[in-house]
Amino acid sequence: MPRRKINEAVFSDSGLPVLCGRIRYFREQRGMEQKELAARIGVSANAVSNWENGRGRPDLNLLPALSRALDADLYELFALPAPDDFTEEERQLIGCCRALTPGHRLAVRQLAETLRQTQNEAARRPVRRLTFYGRPLSAGPGDPTEFDGKGTPIRVYDSRQTARADCVFRVNGDSMEPRYHSGDLVLVSRIPDAPALKYGEVGAFIAGNETYIKVCEKDGLHSLNPAYAPLRFGEGTDVFLIGRVTGVLKPEDVVPEEEPANYPAGTEDA
Repeated sequence: MPRRKINEAVFSDSGLPVLCGRIRYFREQRGMEQKELAARIGVSANAVSNWENGRGRPDLNLLPALSRALDADLYELFALPAPDDFTEEERQLIGCCRALTPGHRLAVRQLAETLRQTQNEAARRPVRRLTFYGRPLSAGPGDPTEFDGKGTPIRVYDSRQTARADCVFRVNGDSMEPRYHSGDLVLVSRIPDAPALKYGEVGAFIAGNETYIKVCEKDGLHSLNPAYAPLRFGEGTDVFLIGRVTGVLKPEDVVPEEEPANYPAGTEDA
């Protein structure tokens, strides 16, 4: 039930135990006579009168019925600070736990504690910001859409591998299997000058209006999958190097959106 803010002043001058004063307060707020409240919880009207005048207190086993009759929870009846309201998902989790055996509840509690510790440790890991390009790197016949060079920020956990990268691309196609699969996110280190990439290294390229992930060789761009022939370009086609492919970004290395940032020096959001 929703929490209600109670005016504490109605109980401050009575000199009665808190519960006694609150029974009277909530009964009168509900427009109930003592005999009506008594009938609802199965006691005599004299018993209710005695409670409200401080000459007695209800038995503990009557408190649930009293709470329902007065539409006031036990926190309100005893002037205790109420905990934060639970969400529907939290109530469902609590209900599931209550239905478990003691042994299973212990297992759930241990698992929850492990997950909490893992989450806290992950939140303390340094975070690095790279640039994600939505246009995939073709590992097949190519993508004819124009590469515009614009990307969006992507947060990754800082590591030796991600520290060497500047941007992230998605692989499209199977020509670079078995090392790179379609759908993989690859880390790319931008290289201002194309000669910095050596023959035999994997790079991200722009050729004409297409982007590729290929092995740079003297005679062209090669695939790792032998089913694909090398790509060779004539004099009229300009081939540009985006950068060196340094590895695959694992899904668990991408920082969840809801997790706070913990950037190392020099990598803060602009």
